[in-house]
Amino acid sequence: MPLPDFVMYDEEYQRIKTVATKLKDDANAKIVFLVDKNGQQIAACGELGSIDTTSLASLTAGNVAATDGLAKLIGEKEFSILFHEGEKDNLHISIVGKRGILVVIFDNRSTLGLVRLRVKKTSAELERIFDVIEEKAKHQFEGEKEYESPFAEITENDIDKLFGDN
Repeated sequence: MPLPDFVMYDEEYQRIKTVATKLKDDANAKIVFLVDKNGQQIAACGELGSIDTTSLASLTAGNVAATDGLAKLIGEKEFSILFHEGEKDNLHISIVGKRGILVVIFDNRSTLGLVRLRVKKTSAELERIFDVIEEKAKHQFEGEKEYESPFAEITENDIDKLFGDN
């Protein structure tokens, strides 16, 4: 089931970009990319020129969803970290909070240990930012009447009467 839409506020977006840039620098990574579990890009920084960011976002979300299925098959809640090692570049993928996916692409200028160490600290910081966003959204929409479908009052009996199935 897809997650509900996510409201991004400029102040928190700027904080996320700052945190992502700091991670890129501290981990000596090529790219840091943050997407939501629905496959929507939240923020990105680094050497993005040759990357199709839309595809990266959706394929990352699909990869995490598939891995969640594998985890459930063997009785795990989820695998919170994924790692793909390539000839030149490596991908470190981690779950951030309930809705974020943090992708770090790095090469031989960095190490998996350094990336994992920096991602752990960054993930905690991003979770705090996501919590602020959720609180702001909750307060903004507090008191607004929840959308109710115009068909909510229609019962099965009404449908049967309409189609003469009585």
